Amino acid sequence: MSDPSSYTPPAIWQWNLGNGGKFAHINRPVSGATHEKELPHGRHPLQLYSLATPNGVKVPVLLEELLALGHSGAEYDAWLIPINEGAQFGSGFVAVNPNSKIPALLDCSDATQPVRVFESGAILLYLAEKFGAFVPTSGAARAECLSWLFWQMGSAPFLGGGFGHFYAYAPEKFQYPIDRYAMEVKRQLDVLDQQLAVREYIAGSEYTVADMAIWPWYGALAKGQLYDAGEFLQVHEYTHVLRWADQIAQRPAVQRGRKVNRTWGDPASQLHERHDASDFDTQTQDKLAASS
Repeated sequence: MSDPSSYTPPAIWQWNLGNGGKFAHINRPVSGATHEKELPHGRHPLQLYSLATPNGVKVPVLLEELLALGHSGAEYDAWLIPINEGAQFGSGFVAVNPNSKIPALLDCSDATQPVRVFESGAILLYLAEKFGAFVPTSGAARAECLSWLFWQMGSAPFLGGGFGHFYAYAPEKFQYPIDRYAMEVKRQLDVLDQQLAVREYIAGSEYTVADMAIWPWYGALAKGQLYDAGEFLQVHEYTHVLRWADQIAQRPAVQRGRKVNRTWGDPASQLHERHDASDFDTQTQDKLAASS
């Protein structure tokens, strides 16, 4: 292990393919497609291209919640984008999301003018407004919901790109960045814990897209399911976050959505692609996993 105090930044930074740790091969300092690859397209107007990372879980959870409310127009095809293989740099995916990050959504309700939506928070808001559900329409309630939705979008880089990278994935462990980001993640958990001490859900008494955005990150962290960092961060201290995390996890739509585009863990928790509600049946699920 090198001594962090011995590093002096060069006058001009240069890209070193070997210095990025576990995900070095999927990160690069330039954008755009690396290869030609059309995206698949199913029979539903909504086409989701994703992977069940914390950001990738958000959208299928919302879609499954919308379907549970009876919004048949929320039927969707969910296609697997294996980011470890560089699928996010295919020309078709870049056309939907020029930032080459999952998830990405193509709404083909108007076949003559498909709508692309990228960034998970933007997709949640787009779909919630399209179907008139899980986001307040006006006033203080709407402002509160959107504030927490964007709080998550602004906070996740500290949890994922900061703490997660240096604690779990960096090729070398250095105290300063781990301490710096652990401090910030615990502060964020405390922010949530204090809110949830007086509220049933993140934005108030109603379950909203704010919960769907925050739960895959901070709910998983509180339950010790993210970065194997539960003991390190003493997540048991955040009792109100734990109560909320368990409450969300019990929702059938959340349980279904969490499986979509998941390719790791217990086989019963995986559904590599989703094209119909019947895909959640065990037999169909096993067949789809075997064919992927």
